[in-house]
Amino acid sequence: MVEDVSSSSADKENTDIEKAKSHATSVHIPHTIFSLNEIRFMVFILTFAAIFSPISSTIYYPALGSVAEELQVSDTLVNLTITTFMIFQGLAPAFIGAFADAEGRRPAYLICFLVYIAANIGLALQSNYAALLVLRCVQSSGSSGTVALASAVVADISTPSERGRWMGWANAGALLGPAIGPIIGGVLAQYLGWRSIFWFLTIFAGVYLIPILLFFPESCRAVVGNGSHRPPKWNSCLLDPSLQKRIDADPSIVGPPIPPHSLRFPNPIKTLAVLFEKEAGMILISTGILFAGYYGLMAGLPSQLEANYGFDSLHIGLCFIASGAGGSIAALVTGRLMDYNFRRHARKLGLDASDTRRLRTLSSFPIEAARIEIALPFILLGAATMLVFGWVMRFKTNLSGPIILLFFIGACTTGAFTILASLTVDLFPEKPATATAASNMTRCWLGAAATAIVVPMVNALGTGWTYTIVAGLWLALCPALWIVIKVGPRWRREKEERAKEREAR
Repeated sequence: MVEDVSSSSADKENTDIEKAKSHATSVHIPHTIFSLNEIRFMVFILTFAAIFSPISSTIYYPALGSVAEELQVSDTLVNLTITTFMIFQGLAPAFIGAFADAEGRRPAYLICFLVYIAANIGLALQSNYAALLVLRCVQSSGSSGTVALASAVVADISTPSERGRWMGWANAGALLGPAIGPIIGGVLAQYLGWRSIFWFLTIFAGVYLIPILLFFPESCRAVVGNGSHRPPKWNSCLLDPSLQKRIDADPSIVGPPIPPHSLRFPNPIKTLAVLFEKEAGMILISTGILFAGYYGLMAGLPSQLEANYGFDSLHIGLCFIASGAGGSIAALVTGRLMDYNFRRHARKLGLDASDTRRLRTLSSFPIEAARIEIALPFILLGAATMLVFGWVMRFKTNLSGPIILLFFIGACTTGAFTILASLTVDLFPEKPATATAASNMTRCWLGAAATAIVVPMVNALGTGWTYTIVAGLWLALCPALWIVIKVGPRWRREKEERAKEREAR
């Protein structure tokens, strides 16, 4: 009897899958039913939601001395809370990304914010080092998932031909955090004490959670398809009735049925598996090395500004504005450049860039070239400015020199990262949150290593040679990415052929 029920359930699921495939091929349906204004609203929400992870890391920097003094621990032990924060910043999205790809973006956002708020309350109230260390890890686990979720939502609601623009906005929020975090943290720590930093983050997150709960619609394609299948009531928002009316008025926009599935525990192995794919691995390692150099520079900057120019915490925080401003501007400009280059390659192949049916599977489209051709100039210019920055700091020139160079370093790093992050999502359209989590893992773990070694390297080699090494590593990324342009499409076709063989068995 049990076998009959199991067999019947399996047959029903297979039937649903076949219906979905036949529906997709026989009816032309829009990629998403969300209007342009609804997409803009969703991108606005996810852009600023992504701020919480980077701002939680950098807002803490100006208060390190005060924390060490009150808890009576060394500066080295307090700095350890930064390293562990970044380790969990890379680890936690592996779980939340897999969960979001299976169960939806809204419940994943809810989990992230509730964990984050609870951790901040604990950090504001704790009074010993062990609690600080543990709760910083919990805080990181809650906030870091928002970055992966931002890229996942963009993948849900945009086609490859327009994804660059929206990815630019999504990354602009994540890169604004490092610029404004030290400023806010410096002001709060100086006038209200370091505990006020965590009360500020608690209130900020609590207020921001309200519009997500009330107005942010579910977009995960495994749950709602192109948006035409409404989620369960517990996962609904106030926009759902208007979406349902739109569907009832025009049934032709309804996507294929969603195959049912049971609730699954997040599997972080899927995130690690992305790293071991040839094409994705090279892209992710390149992204990690790029941001490791940037994180290393940011971690070493406070002590160098203090030593060279005698700055206090507030003035050091103000210097971070340059890199943040450059990064935010680059993220927006880069998105437009990516979309332009995508359309250019589509025209060369005689394709319509807006034809989502033909471009949804990118097996014959050179997506690697369309993205990386824009990234390479950013990497080359970033390496040059990093090299100059190291020697400018070495010879203690006028402050205007380092500030201008920080602007360009932030712009180049962000531009290249935005492009490589978009390419990662392009290669894994069926699991964008998992792919972004893998990118986050390599970026944060290599960044954690960079922050741990940059000060000893500067002490041993000086700023000039330290950042010359970073520039050399960035230059070494160019041949690797050029290989991806040339060989990536073949690797992608081989992967698709292996997937078809597994399905046929």
